[in-house]
Amino acid sequence: MTGAPGARLSGRPLPTVSVVVPARDDAAALERCLALLAAQTLAPLEVVVVDNASTDDTADVARRAGAVVVHEPRVGIPAAAAAGYDAARGEVVARLDADSQPAPGWVRAVAQRLADDPAAEAVTGTGTFTDLRGGRWACALYLGVYYASTGMALGHTALWGSCMAFRRSTWWAVRDQVERVDPEIHDDLDLAFALGPRRRIVRDRRLRVGVSARSLRYARRRRLVRAVRTLRLNWAVAPPWERWRDRLGIAAR
Repeated sequence: MTGAPGARLSGRPLPTVSVVVPARDDAAALERCLALLAAQTLAPLEVVVVDNASTDDTADVARRAGAVVVHEPRVGIPAAAAAGYDAARGEVVARLDADSQPAPGWVRAVAQRLADDPAAEAVTGTGTFTDLRGGRWACALYLGVYYASTGMALGHTALWGSCMAFRRSTWWAVRDQVERVDPEIHDDLDLAFALGPRRRIVRDRRLRVGVSARSLRYARRRRLVRAVRTLRLNWAVAPPWERWRDRLGIAAR
């Protein structure tokens, strides 16, 4: 599943986009996600599916769709996501989860957002719960709380793994600072910590995907434990008051 590089909008070249999808035993949701990526108005350069030790036909679904398949035997999203980012060849690395449902213009919107804002190194979006009544408003509340609370902890905007993108050069600048082994870490939050207040992350509400509400239904305690673990790991490197000092100093300059 590849697209031609050098696409243009209004005469301006857009960066090539690799879409990375970590997946473990999620073949049905992945099949839908890949079908939606195949229908994009701007085809990605490639779709990289990271098969994270699946026991179902996740890898076969990816191959049938024309995706690049990367095998990561270490179970955990941090290891799987990092393996996908390492393998990506596009100028921009976009990230979706297997249950993400991008609209037809999603890849184009990602490329255009980073083309229009050369100072931005990463962009993050929002979503709608597709299997929940009032899903758009429920997701807005969920992500509003997420972005507000993590923003205080980070000193800047966080990343949301179901709908985000960053420059490939940015990944290679920070890849050695992210946690790859511990599966009990929120990889998107950990990456946002690695980017730090000196690299600009923008939140764009126009980047919207459909997602399952399973994050609300299952393993809520485990998600909270992971959040605390991620905060402790990164605050040991730079506590929040230091991060806010750097953020305010950058803003003042």
